[in-house]
Amino acid sequence: MVGVSTKIKRLLLNEGLVSAQEWQTAIDKGGDVIEVLLNDGVLEENALMEVFGRSAGIPPIDLRRVTPDSQALEVVDKDLCKEHCILPLSKNGDILTVAVADPFNVILFDDLKRMTKCQVRAMFAHRRMLRVALDAAFDQGAAQVQEMMNEVKSAELLAAPEEEADGQDLESVMHQSEDAPAVKLANLIVLKALKERASDIHIEPCEKEIQVRLRVDGRLRKIMSPPKSLLPALSSRLKILASLDIAERNKPQDGKFRIRYEGRSIDFRLSILPVVGGEKSVIRILDAGSAAMSLDTLGWEPRSLADITKAIESPYGMMLVTGPTGSGKSTTLYSCVQEVATPEVNVTTVEDPVEFRMDGINQVPVNPKRGLTFAGALRSILRQDPDIVLIGEIRDKETADIAIKAALTGHLVFSTLHTNNAVATITRLVDMGIDPFMVSSSLLCIAAQRLGRRLCTNCKLPQTDVTNEYLAKIGMEAEDLAQGVELFKANVEGCARCNGGYRGRFAVVETLSITADIRRMIIQGKSAAEIKEQAISEGMLTLRRVGLLNAARGVTSLEEVLRITIDD
Repeated sequence: MVGVSTKIKRLLLNEGLVSAQEWQTAIDKGGDVIEVLLNDGVLEENALMEVFGRSAGIPPIDLRRVTPDSQALEVVDKDLCKEHCILPLSKNGDILTVAVADPFNVILFDDLKRMTKCQVRAMFAHRRMLRVALDAAFDQGAAQVQEMMNEVKSAELLAAPEEEADGQDLESVMHQSEDAPAVKLANLIVLKALKERASDIHIEPCEKEIQVRLRVDGRLRKIMSPPKSLLPALSSRLKILASLDIAERNKPQDGKFRIRYEGRSIDFRLSILPVVGGEKSVIRILDAGSAAMSLDTLGWEPRSLADITKAIESPYGMMLVTGPTGSGKSTTLYSCVQEVATPEVNVTTVEDPVEFRMDGINQVPVNPKRGLTFAGALRSILRQDPDIVLIGEIRDKETADIAIKAALTGHLVFSTLHTNNAVATITRLVDMGIDPFMVSSSLLCIAAQRLGRRLCTNCKLPQTDVTNEYLAKIGMEAEDLAQGVELFKANVEGCARCNGGYRGRFAVVETLSITADIRRMIIQGKSAAEIKEQAISEGMLTLRRVGLLNAARGVTSLEEVLRITIDD
């Protein structure tokens, strides 16, 4: 019974959460008994948190949503924290708040009071989560950062400004600047982001440190806190890579650079923004290897795939992909272009900026500072004899008007628009001043898209506490329920293969095919609700329905579906 008090055992047995036989079986397996019971599915974490909180009179805490205060971490010795699995969270005057795994260990609380000369306020967290939080909290100092930087192997990464087509060998860069901590730190951050499959890197100045966070599968996660003294040099290093002005610290700057990693070139888009305390840097990772995939490998519903395929095989017309920033619109459009791009057709794009480079495609970067806007570039493109035109985004009436006229004059047009769902796109175009007849005549298909997180196939857990009544209430159809639904949830502690129970993302796509009946409704000025009702009667799958179908297949969790979609 390593690390588990007798009172915890008695409490779990009295509450009926485990049996004596199950407890003994867990002991025989060795290690932490509670962890074994949770891994075997004998014990539910929510039930454990509830019972401990009620019996010990202390509240539970989700450590994933809390960042320990550096002042509190200095009060208690690191080795003591790791030995007893306690994490100091905050220190307010003489009150020290700590997260503990054993809320009944009064001797430990007395020792903490004596050592810290503070009143101890305890909160309960599970031991596994505490271990993860302890590693993160005590491994963010300058010494740990330096140790990690020393582990960076220069042969693994090549870096250079974007203008250098093939990249520059980082080994030579490191050799020239072996004593520059900022160079090593920049290389470390980029390397770690690539290994973690991150889409963005956030480098932010705080009062006493630099906060470095990675966006992995759509969620930000803090990875390190280097000393703030490194911020000016780190910002300058990133500016040098992106060919920006290192002397300018009071204006926003944007640039690009390219690195070579594991035999492939990867583009990075850098944005520098002056904020209180210094400059914040955000780096978007543009991995061309994931930019364009075959449409039939994206995991769409058969109905959605059929609608998209029909649209892109048309000789002319317009297909729009809608959704918020970061919902995968560009990936979908690039995949569509790759599907139809052949030596027999002329494909031209106008983008702001060009995110991924594609062979055989003419890509035009928008540059408003030089007078090259979307509308201006689009006019020029139409004089270049294109068959297919990709417009990065329709932002105004002028661009929308030119795009629709292009679609009506023999061009196949792909573009994006920021709306919440497929039907709302029609209303948005009309509100921009486009004639409903032009909208109905030009549109082929509208795809509304979100990105959902995939459950880790290695550690996902069955979810048995959901009734059919609840599933019907949130949008699952009777025909789906009749087939039987097996749901899973994320293991919040995760495993070695995932990030908090999720690994990777998938597209949730709602496609509205513009049929003859819907064209008539657009011309007649019918409401979005009426058009949506007609589309559903014709077989359209809404975002919520597509999400629920994926939950029923075990691809994602109900929690994730409810997070990324709204009720129909």
